[in-house]
Amino acid sequence: MAKEKFSLREINWKLFFTDVLFDLVGGTLYAAGVYTFAAKANFVPGGISGYAIILNRLIGTIPIGVWTLILNVPIILYCLKTLGKRFLARSLRTMVITTLLLDVVFPLLPAYSGDKLMSALFAGGLAGAGLALIYWRGSSTGGSDFLILSLRKKWPHLPIGYISAITDGSAILLNGLVFGNIDAVLQGFVMTVVCSAVINKITVGFVSGNLTLIVTDKGEQIAQRIMDEVERGVTSMEATGMYSGANKKVLMCACSRAEAVRVRALAQSVDKQALVLLCPYDTAYGFGFQES
Repeated sequence: MAKEKFSLREINWKLFFTDVLFDLVGGTLYAAGVYTFAAKANFVPGGISGYAIILNRLIGTIPIGVWTLILNVPIILYCLKTLGKRFLARSLRTMVITTLLLDVVFPLLPAYSGDKLMSALFAGGLAGAGLALIYWRGSSTGGSDFLILSLRKKWPHLPIGYISAITDGSAILLNGLVFGNIDAVLQGFVMTVVCSAVINKITVGFVSGNLTLIVTDKGEQIAQRIMDEVERGVTSMEATGMYSGANKKVLMCACSRAEAVRVRALAQSVDKQALVLLCPYDTAYGFGFQES
């Protein structure tokens, strides 16, 4: 049997270069937060980056980015079967780009040396924005991300917050113990909180929307107007009002928050007695939404 040959033509180059562009932009923001604002302000972020900064201070001959790669090797080997080769390959590309930015580019730029609280806030904001862009493209910077995703696949019931608290909190507390600086611990926690908030805000903003449920007697008319004017699909279900015993239609339409306002207005313009429920969602998978 002839072996299948791999061809460069099989690669979606547009998608590849888009991913690289997001890696560069996201990696730049992340490196700015970690190197310019955190590493030079004597506090560390959570996770593998935090351990890398601590080791860099103890053994200054090895750069932060290289330490990050070294620490990621055993984690990658552990998570290889769980997460799959494609995801790890994408993440490896992101890790190499981020390492070059951390060790080659940003050491050439001036570091922030102002207010400590501002350092923590900007470190968290920039790192969070960078990570959100990287996550959005289905990649990661490795480290605790691999552990969290891997453990979640094995034990789906395990809360992500507990794993993040252990990986991030341990690095921050270790930094305080090693260098005896309580302010560094507080700054590290501020950075971690801000980083998490920014990641959640940005990633949810990309795919969030409203599941609109409409209980009405005029389901056909409302559905047609939604499909014609908002250009969104509508699912119709039969329902019975348990108090009145009347037959109703329940229309279900997943759309953006701006579209949900239009859907509500259309529904109530056709049927003023219609019950309209707007149910926010963080993500949606399927045709017309995010690919699973």
